[in-house]
Amino acid sequence: MWLRMTAVAVLAAVPGLCAWAGTPLSLDDAFARVSRQHPALQLIDAEREQLAAEADAAALRPAMQLGLEVENAFGRGELQGLDRAEITLSLAGVLERGGKAQARQALADQRLRALTWQGQAQRLDMLAETARRYLAVCLAQEQLALAGQDIDQRKRTVAAARLRFQAGASPESVLLTAQAALARAELEQDRQRLQLQVARRHLALLWGQADADFDRVSGRMLALPAIADFEQIAAHLRNAPELAQLADRRRIAEARLQLARSERATDVSWQLGVRRLQENGDSGLVASLTVPLGSAARAAPGIRGAQAELGMLEVQREVEAFSLQATLADAHGRYRIAQAEVQALRTQVSPRLQQAERAAERAYRAGALSYLEWAQLQGELAAARRQQHDAAFEAQRALIEIQRLTGQSFVLAAGDAGDTP
Repeated sequence: MWLRMTAVAVLAAVPGLCAWAGTPLSLDDAFARVSRQHPALQLIDAEREQLAAEADAAALRPAMQLGLEVENAFGRGELQGLDRAEITLSLAGVLERGGKAQARQALADQRLRALTWQGQAQRLDMLAETARRYLAVCLAQEQLALAGQDIDQRKRTVAAARLRFQAGASPESVLLTAQAALARAELEQDRQRLQLQVARRHLALLWGQADADFDRVSGRMLALPAIADFEQIAAHLRNAPELAQLADRRRIAEARLQLARSERATDVSWQLGVRRLQENGDSGLVASLTVPLGSAARAAPGIRGAQAELGMLEVQREVEAFSLQATLADAHGRYRIAQAEVQALRTQVSPRLQQAERAAERAYRAGALSYLEWAQLQGELAAARRQQHDAAFEAQRALIEIQRLTGQSFVLAAGDAGDTP
């Protein structure tokens, strides 16, 4: 469930807005590269081998001991040599009581089981980080395309200003101002080109490449899907990776408590052997039992500590649940606000500014409008386009966070809840 970022995969589901050559890197391709090559995900396999070995060790019974004891040998007088020696060959062991072996095995199994959920949660976090960096590349591409559009506008302005200057209808200062604005737009394009290079390298570093081997990524950052209501999404927080890991820690703590309680039962050490008297050649059976005292008192601190850990984990789970709900509410609200902003800029602001900019161009060429008024409209149009992409970027980041928190996809079908195509 947590291994597929369906919500953020909307970035890779449709072709990009920008006109680039070559095959783009899709979000699924980026996920696959990170899954194969990121060392943090490979570390889980090594930890699993370690815990599996510890589980095998926990299943072992206490070792048997084979002993040989020689008394009254190699001394003085009558005890010289081995003539009067007493030789005992024995076998000893420990009889565990209270289910200690089963408790050790249960603890080792719970730790191994928890590693599986930990690995899935870590993988989800890594995929979310991949989606965020992928989104940054997509934004850089869009900003570079917007810079190109701004340059085209400024070039038209320079051409119109030159015609009016040559016709004597406008001073040279207007032409120089228009050329300066064009130069600033070209500078911004260079900056966005470098920003794209940095974003591509930042993404490629996730799979260990210092230089990106792709030129672009696919995706429509402005395609914001409709999502479910907050109450519907919040109901799935019980499946959040953070809470699942706390549940695993609780099961481990319960296994530790059971192991601590088993320490109250007294283990019995036994020994069985044969003793030979060299003086007359007789032999006999030797047996012993050893029972330590005070086992319950020694086990009491460990039991109290395990019980305190269980209580702390319960409180920690409640704290984490409140924190997750607050984070989810913030992400859901940011998405809805940014989605509404993108929709308003697309349908109400940008079309009117585009019409006003075209009308201003006609008026300027006809001598009915000043250069400053036309340039101001061009600046407002460029600012509205950047604002629209910034809002879409914020919405996509919030969508990634919703997906990471719940491990679920809450993208609705088009038209279900005011979908923004």
